[in-house]
Amino acid sequence: MKSLIVIYMAFEFSKISILVVEDIAPMRQLFVSVLRTLGLEQITEAENGQDAFKKFCKTNHDIILTDWMMAPEDGLELTHNVRHNAESPNKMAPIILITGYSAWSRVEMARDTGVTEFLVKPFTANDIAKRLAHVITNPRDFIEIPSFFGPDRRRRIAPKFSGPHRRETDEKAYDPNNP
Repeated sequence: MKSLIVIYMAFEFSKISILVVEDIAPMRQLFVSVLRTLGLEQITEAENGQDAFKKFCKTNHDIILTDWMMAPEDGLELTHNVRHNAESPNKMAPIILITGYSAWSRVEMARDTGVTEFLVKPFTANDIAKRLAHVITNPRDFIEIPSFFGPDRRRRIAPKFSGPHRRETDEKAYDPNNP
């Protein structure tokens, strides 16, 4: 509990607006309860991705906390809408995806859809606090290319890397005088 208090004291979570998206009411209430314990006051609830996107467009929440599996639209469809729909008020809003699926293929799928952070069930209040603190203190750069828009998917620091590009297929080094 001490680390929860330390994180809580370091941030003014009360100024953050958050959208909680979960189709199972008791689980959604658990999220809301944990968030209120952390000091969040501006919490909007939605039952699915479709409802959440409508609410997001109205309120432009600072952070979205969403479950993956929901109907009629799930957390990945919500993420896609936030990142690509012309009506989205903030295509770079941090999205924390909560799921019971932790297989690497699922993590990659979520990452490639544009999810900012991944939280696997079961989790603790401290886990939620850490993810919130992380998206606040370490905002990710966004990448826009024809096949992807979302947070930079490259997170690992390669100790042997010595150049400006991380892939062998990068054609040339970036020249700030000739962008």
